[in-house]
Amino acid sequence: MPRILGVHAHPDDESIWTGGTLARHIERGGIVDTVTCTWATGTPRHLELIDALAQLGVDHPPKMLGYADGGVPESAPDQPKFVDSRLNDAVGAVVEYIRDVKPHIVITYDAYGVYGHPDHIHAHRVALAAVEAAADSHMYIDRGAAWQVQSLYFVTIGEEQMAGGWNRLVAKTTDPIAIPGTPADRIDVIADVGAWQAKKWQAIKAHHTEFNRSRTLKSMAALEPEALERLMSIESFQRRDLVPGGCDLF
Repeated sequence: MPRILGVHAHPDDESIWTGGTLARHIERGGIVDTVTCTWATGTPRHLELIDALAQLGVDHPPKMLGYADGGVPESAPDQPKFVDSRLNDAVGAVVEYIRDVKPHIVITYDAYGVYGHPDHIHAHRVALAAVEAAADSHMYIDRGAAWQVQSLYFVTIGEEQMAGGWNRLVAKTTDPIAIPGTPADRIDVIADVGAWQAKKWQAIKAHHTEFNRSRTLKSMAALEPEALERLMSIESFQRRDLVPGGCDLF
């Protein structure tokens, strides 16, 4: 089984966008590691993240980069916002972690951050730069031996998924005109994770702090069970192989 590393902007993104995929991978005997770019170690959302990962079966602690969430300065006191951080610092930290855990697959957001979220877009850029640099022995020579990731998988939402309910949820935080969804011919993997939907929902619910704050999660929780299942049971990705043949996620 390949080893997966997820690079996410916030606690809860690992569950919302990839919870079914991660739970499936663990159940099949795989190993999952995660990087979360915002929120400091020891904060409430860090502790909720550990609980959420446990719901998915992930027993490795998340690597916290410790930058501030853009709209929540108390997420990382005295630290810069993630989007304002020095790219070299963030990339270097992820390079070191990649070389340490040696994943075959890295999962992060698509170039648009799924729906235009600035922290998601920045995490995409950091992850790409780190994967490239991690494979180059001339880069970050003090951060471990070079390691070549085999494939990147970018979380995305298809046009049909967006029209099927995601548009109303992400519109709570984003201009709805700017969230058309990804055309079907640009999506490489549409995964049915319905068998792991219950674990995924339990992991999402572990993020109590965000449920108290987020209109999106509150709206998600208010959905009829059938509508919630439709949203939770599909996870879509764009695939980019970095070596011949790459590495299959499904």
